[in-house]
Amino acid sequence: MKGSMLSLKSLRIDPIKVERKIVNFIDEEVEKAGLRGGVVAVSGGVDSSTTLTLAVSALGPENVRAVTMPEKGVTSMRDVRDVMDLTERLGVTCDVVEITPLVDVMRDILPLYDPENLIPFGNVKARLRMAIVYHFANSLNMMVIGSTNKTEWLLGYFTKYGDGGVDLMPIADLYKTQVRQLARYLGLPEDIVMKTPTAGLWPGQTDEGELGMSYETLDLILYGWERGMKVEEIASDLSLSPSHVEGVLKRVERNEHKRRLPLILKLS
Repeated sequence: MKGSMLSLKSLRIDPIKVERKIVNFIDEEVEKAGLRGGVVAVSGGVDSSTTLTLAVSALGPENVRAVTMPEKGVTSMRDVRDVMDLTERLGVTCDVVEITPLVDVMRDILPLYDPENLIPFGNVKARLRMAIVYHFANSLNMMVIGSTNKTEWLLGYFTKYGDGGVDLMPIADLYKTQVRQLARYLGLPEDIVMKTPTAGLWPGQTDEGELGMSYETLDLILYGWERGMKVEEIASDLSLSPSHVEGVLKRVERNEHKRRLPLILKLS
């Protein structure tokens, strides 16, 4: 990529081609597994809304089940309303499972619970949601379809065996900004497309607040890195300090363990 300048134009997709590929992928994998459909955990954000829409295109609304799992005092009513509006529009059955009682029990029984240490207990919530989604999948003979995007996947910005614990990741080769492009093409409401991304793990939590920079910048850093650009080149193109770029790439390296199956020691 010598002599090129990183810009959001670099991340443009052909949404018609991308939609067709993803829809075929979902359909083929569910059929190959001998299952009757898919379950999607829907939060009201752009990733899960896009994934649900694609799953319905692939499998039909009667073969898709949506599950939304709000927590009192953390999940906004707007998010719940957006989920219900979308699932009604798509003709999909949506179950609302309030996780607050489960969260309260876990808070009371976990020996190392520390209200000041937000990440460990936030991961507990993500894993509770994963267990609930698999309850639906196992009960309905369906596959769990996840909503992790490429930016989150590379950075390890997901919970291992939480929202990362799924059977399919149909949008995990699309950066966040590309998911937004696809969402617009699919006709999702603009307030969902541009909603502030959050994992909904504690009050006021936002993805970009935790990651330290915008998704647009993260996507371009990762795009340049995947194409062999050096740290200094990426930093120069994006008017960033090399240390900021290095910090992002170190995160990719540090979270490699989250992107692979458990390592097995071969004894013979």
